[in-house]
Amino acid sequence: MADIRTGAVTLKGGPIDLAGPALAAGAPAPEFTLQNSDLGDVTLADSAGKTRIIATVPSLDTPVCHEETKKFSDAVGSLENTEVLVVSMDLPFGQKRWCGAEGVDNVTTLSAHRCTGFGEGYGVLIAGGPLDRCLARAVFVVDGAGTLTHVEYVSEIADHPDYDAALAAAG
Repeated sequence: MADIRTGAVTLKGGPIDLAGPALAAGAPAPEFTLQNSDLGDVTLADSAGKTRIIATVPSLDTPVCHEETKKFSDAVGSLENTEVLVVSMDLPFGQKRWCGAEGVDNVTTLSAHRCTGFGEGYGVLIAGGPLDRCLARAVFVVDGAGTLTHVEYVSEIADHPDYDAALAAAG
């Protein structure tokens, strides 16, 4: 397992451990292979040339994750050449069901359930505690060339990210 960072993020005030490095704007975005709702593989390179907003969430079936995904879905329509990828450990079947039930079609939900590599590479894999193997809430904006232009690790998992900052970085 990757290096463990303790205390940078909390869950209801209690520190949690995250596996992987803390990424920063200006660095290359780590490549990944995730699974979409049709069980196909999706990589970062698949959307090269576009701006990508990658939002990691613990589960679409929680209130903040639910609202966050809907906000990004509503906002992305006004951005040119931008794709929103919402990544969780939820199974692809659950992600597809959730998007259909909520009428969310402006984002691509991706599942990291097959391995912990994505969570470790982006420094969002929760290591231990009640959310073990889920992903912490974070937002990464990646430009068309694959460089991180915005990184936010939300300090309290139950809080919302800074939508305005992420959308400004994408716009």
